[in-house]
Amino acid sequence: MGDMGVYPLNAARYSVGLEPIAVTAQASTTRPEIYKEVEETMKFDLEFPGGATASCEASFGKGMNDLMVNCSKGWYKLSPFQAYNGINGVTSNGTKLDATINNEQATQMDDDALAIINNTNVMVPGEEGLKDIRVVEAIYRSVTGKKRVSI
Repeated sequence: MGDMGVYPLNAARYSVGLEPIAVTAQASTTRPEIYKEVEETMKFDLEFPGGATASCEASFGKGMNDLMVNCSKGWYKLSPFQAYNGINGVTSNGTKLDATINNEQATQMDDDALAIINNTNVMVPGEEGLKDIRVVEAIYRSVTGKKRVSI
């Protein structure tokens, strides 16, 4: 969860445009001989204000890289939803989503360095990471307690 799980979590937060208010999560490991210190797979369902939900999964053992968002007037899908060379997707009205993305990590690191040099705001402030970590901690509380956890 602390590695790959942040990607679907952040995608859900971004897609809904709100912060989750509760989570129900389940961790599993099918190969304990490999995954001794971390879970192999984490499934988590997020609840947002107004009734929006997100079903997310992250795994070291499964190949997956899709984002499906159902909206009130349609849907969109990205596959892959995270990649170093861009995204591909489609919307419910048939619009193709195809964008080449420069190396995101290099872009962000360059921006961070320039922000330090120029005393300006960074592209992704630490507060965004803190919002993710609050949810990650709630996910682990949900797994440990085997129950829904309010955030």
